[in-house]
Amino acid sequence: MKKTFLAAAALAALPIVAQAQSLQYPGLYIGAEGGANWMLNTTVNVPGFGGAANIYPNFGWAAGGVVGYDFVGPRVELEGVYRSNTATVSGAPVGLGSFNASINQVAIMANVFYDFNAGGQIVPYIGAGAGIAFVDAFGFGQESNTTQFAYQGIIGVGYNINEQFRINLDGRYYGTTSPYLGASSASFNNNNFSLMLGLQYKFGAPTVVAPPPAPPVTQAPSYMVFFDWDRSNLSDQALATIQQAANAYKTKGNARITATGHTDTSGPESYNMALSLRRANTVKDALVRNGVPATAIAVIGRGEQGLLVQTADGVREPQNRRVEIVIQ
Repeated sequence: MKKTFLAAAALAALPIVAQAQSLQYPGLYIGAEGGANWMLNTTVNVPGFGGAANIYPNFGWAAGGVVGYDFVGPRVELEGVYRSNTATVSGAPVGLGSFNASINQVAIMANVFYDFNAGGQIVPYIGAGAGIAFVDAFGFGQESNTTQFAYQGIIGVGYNINEQFRINLDGRYYGTTSPYLGASSASFNNNNFSLMLGLQYKFGAPTVVAPPPAPPVTQAPSYMVFFDWDRSNLSDQALATIQQAANAYKTKGNARITATGHTDTSGPESYNMALSLRRANTVKDALVRNGVPATAIAVIGRGEQGLLVQTADGVREPQNRRVEIVIQ
């Protein structure tokens, strides 16, 4: 089933895989993040002072927070990040010499992400964002505060600790339109690379559904045969149960047997329907080998329907992987 399931997931896009897992579910989340910021060297044009000066930013830092919604695969976020860098300005125009500068910026970004292997323990992802940046740049003995258009590209990997907590590590390119350094006419290019580590918390973890009460006892004898995940072969215990069912049939004389196959909720529904029918036919073949006429046996495949233990979608529950043998 693994190869078939992965092929189907690739054709139907990865959200199918996400929905078949249990470590990620749709919902609102919040997070905090922080890390290092490298601002690229650039130049600043200083009209009236003899040309351009070179800006050499120092190693800086970044910190922020997010609020988002996870659709299990796609995610959307509203993010606020503060970046801070100091810099040295040298090769300056006539009369300015070398001096220190600082560039601090707050970005409010709308981000869109896509999680690969959503719901698994390790979740690679890509993303992009756009928004506004408030850039505070001090230089030439003056301070400027400008509002710029901001944009970024993100690639990273997440680790789902459990259904509620997730750690992210990503690298991102972040840039804005050209702000001003000090004097209002001294513009420069604002290009940055950041390495960010974040922790997210998701609200509303799914509750464990209690198993339903046992079904009422009926007059018709019934037997349960259980299977391993994605298997239709019979264990020794299953063969012993089928032998008991065959013996019970023989004592009733003129009777009918119904073999109804079931699966758990992991994997696509169409695949599970076919798997449940294979399990029912495997049990029928074993009953025939034990002396039950094939004409006395009806087989039914119900797939994920009729769960013995109620679970969410994508849960591997051993008691749901079964064939019910009813003698009437």
